[in-house]
Amino acid sequence: MPPAFHAPRAPADVLTATWIGHAAALLQIGGRNVLTDPMFGERASPVGFAGPRRWVPPAVAHEALPPLDLILLSHNHYDHLDRPSVRALTASHPATPWLVPLGLAATIRGMGASEVRELGWWDSVTVEGLTVTGTPAQHFSGRGPLDRNDSLWCGFAIAALRHRVYFAGDTGYHPEFPAIGQRLGPFDMSLLPIGAYEPRWFMRPVHLDPDEAVQAFVDLGGRDDGLMMGIHWGMFKLTDEPMDEPPRRTRAAWAAAGLPGERLWIPRHGETRAFSA
Repeated sequence: MPPAFHAPRAPADVLTATWIGHAAALLQIGGRNVLTDPMFGERASPVGFAGPRRWVPPAVAHEALPPLDLILLSHNHYDHLDRPSVRALTASHPATPWLVPLGLAATIRGMGASEVRELGWWDSVTVEGLTVTGTPAQHFSGRGPLDRNDSLWCGFAIAALRHRVYFAGDTGYHPEFPAIGQRLGPFDMSLLPIGAYEPRWFMRPVHLDPDEAVQAFVDLGGRDDGLMMGIHWGMFKLTDEPMDEPPRRTRAAWAAAGLPGERLWIPRHGETRAFSA
């Protein structure tokens, strides 16, 4: 779908989200533009001639992004941290600050970023009027055979005067979702991954499946309020499930949980949704 975000920025009392693809989303919150896990490359791979190739072009080219006030990076896997994408963004948005998990700042500075801050789980920082907190996630890190878990991984909670958003990053199902909701919610919108989950014996520790994503939303306090946005599907063939299965299974799990249908949003690529305070 053609994106419909506000340019250059949305009013401070309006929250919008635009799905660029995979875990990349443009959030407009508190009058600021926030980009999550910017992956615009052709392959999720250390090389350009092999590895998972994207099925769908980025819904918003990096050249078409509005001015960015903050970029969030959840961890260093190739489908989330893409060197050419980072270099393109640091060239076109040189003053934009980056927030990354512990141990990842030097890597991002080496790709051209000038302002990078690290967050551990439950660490908070205020940037451009937004309070951002690193949240626990169950995953791992590594870009090669020698750096396994040398840097942390996390989600992020973003709080503005009128809205709160949760971006889970990459994660398996874990017991800290209720604490995230209690400490940092309630969230107007929760971006939760719904794809890359089969086979379960292998992927369960690190990736939510649709049933677990819905349960995580409930754990966050979403049964009473808020919207779930399903991300991390339909872009790269990373695992065994059919590419079109995650939305179908998520809708079925949502209905089985008795949640209102209008509060589940599985966006089409490029789709923007706006929320007033």
